[in-house]
Amino acid sequence: MQKKILIAVDGSPYSTNALRYLGQLFHHLPGIHFHLLSLIPASSTGSAAQDWLTEAELLSTVSPATQKLLVAQKKYMLQATDTLKRLGIAEEQIHTSVRISPRGVPHDIIHEARQGTYDALLIGRRGIGKLEEMIMGSVSATILEKCHDVPLWIIDGQVNSRKFLVPVDGTFHSLKAIDHLAFILAGNPEAEVTLFYSKALLGSHPTIEPKDFYSVWGEAWCEEHLRREDSLFHAPKQLLIDNGFPAERIFWLETFMGIDPSRQILRQALIDDFGTIVMGRRGEEASKGLFRGVSDRVLLMAEEVAIWIIG
Repeated sequence: MQKKILIAVDGSPYSTNALRYLGQLFHHLPGIHFHLLSLIPASSTGSAAQDWLTEAELLSTVSPATQKLLVAQKKYMLQATDTLKRLGIAEEQIHTSVRISPRGVPHDIIHEARQGTYDALLIGRRGIGKLEEMIMGSVSATILEKCHDVPLWIIDGQVNSRKFLVPVDGTFHSLKAIDHLAFILAGNPEAEVTLFYSKALLGSHPTIEPKDFYSVWGEAWCEEHLRREDSLFHAPKQLLIDNGFPAERIFWLETFMGIDPSRQILRQALIDDFGTIVMGRRGEEASKGLFRGVSDRVLLMAEEVAIWIIG
């Protein structure tokens, strides 16, 4: 099955780091497509007018400075395409677009991610970059708050490892994160996945009720793989294997150390050179459980690592 990733870029170093990350993970894998999107805020017309103006009409209303940004971003897209090609991504896997953002950059990024039915949205760690004066900081925060239906990939710094760390806790949201990872890594010849669990944080292994998972994975699969004593590890591993990920590159790490889960996850990522942390998150209507609060804190403290947030 084809995979589609939306990447919000702007020509900043954060964008360059994102491109390198994608090339490192997905070079020479034809089954994945990348849409590089750059949005330029339209600030010279009122928001009501922006809602009904066509893009061509918007272009005629923007300031000369905004038009210069458009030209610069279109030039950058050519460079970004060349960068991905050098990193092993075929040209036919790359699509680019530069647009005026009529309703605000975060809103329009989320709209594109939903409308285009993308499998993930990649954003820079500190906003979408160097339209910095206008959008730095607020974009990523707003997207994280508002977007719960498209998996988010947040890249901080230069990530040089193909190893994935996945905290598990036996919840529906944790298994959804594994499901996303399994789909994305299907056919990947180099990635490694470590399932991480801490007894110091959660005590003994949690009780898992298979019926809670029927709606996504079906009764037969859940009864077979979630009734076992080792289901906390076995079920995530089985999801990966079912998607074609080799068992010999799936590992299990259980520890008794630490009292702050977010710090422990980041510490483990640093010690064992994990490049990506994959975490489930409860929906915006749910009360904060372990992985809602932990994912927020991991994002705040993460450095030189990618964080995937699902849910």
